[in-house]
Amino acid sequence: METRQMRCVLAIAEAGSLTRAAEALGLAQPALTQTLNRLEREMGVKLFMRTRRGAALTDAGLAVLDDVRASLAHADAAADRIRAMGAGRAGRLTIGFVTHAVYEVLPRALRRLRASHPQLDIALREMSNAEQVEALEGGRIDVALLHPPVAVNARVHEKRLGEERLVAALPAGHALPPDGCVALADIAAHGLVWFPSEQMAALRTQMLAAFRAAGHDVRIVQDANRTLTVLSCVAAGLGWSLLPSSVRALRHEGVRYAEVRDGAGLPPFELSAMWLARSRPTFADAFAALLDA
Repeated sequence: METRQMRCVLAIAEAGSLTRAAEALGLAQPALTQTLNRLEREMGVKLFMRTRRGAALTDAGLAVLDDVRASLAHADAAADRIRAMGAGRAGRLTIGFVTHAVYEVLPRALRRLRASHPQLDIALREMSNAEQVEALEGGRIDVALLHPPVAVNARVHEKRLGEERLVAALPAGHALPPDGCVALADIAAHGLVWFPSEQMAALRTQMLAAFRAAGHDVRIVQDANRTLTVLSCVAAGLGWSLLPSSVRALRHEGVRYAEVRDGAGLPPFELSAMWLARSRPTFADAFAALLDA
């Protein structure tokens, strides 16, 4: 059944009369009658019982009416989408992000993006730094929200989104001194649970150097490639960790957070947006513009 034929069937069903349906469709009644007769011949079944009072659906007509409505709705939605894409209002944007982007940056930008591009399909992919770099180079994501510095073998734009100080994550049962802080020596004594070197090599190097500069030899006792995994390891007593201060928003059973009393030399935890540089404006450009709006 063609879309034009489905519109005729639906109009007749809703109007209850070929005359009123023809007026609603802007057609001459003989043309509508011919369309219906041709459709019924092709299908080998009567869809309407015509009387002097109008046209009533047969059992066969009633059986297909919901399918006709649904098919037309899908066809109209597809047409609207095509027009929106042609006008640059709709399309698809795939965003990769590290866990720390979900606390504030990503939700705020998504609200703004949905308001400005309501027909845009948005795909979200939580990924590590290394996974995002690979996906960005391969074109599998359009925007990466990650921790710099990273090297990308592609022409990209970068926008720094801010930085946070590092706070300690330690088992909830560990007692804190009156000031509620811990020292680098405490962290070094328990060992660090942290991200693998291939994820944030530069930050890892800077962090270990800060411990050495303060006179403490610290070991990475457990690698974990996601923040929740890091916290689970801390809760299990495998070691302590250092994470950006926004992690406090993530309540994890068995973990508590504390400021580092002598942590001034620790590197900041930065967040950046990276997206491929194109010769024409893209949805990634529009999304990036909303990150600090």
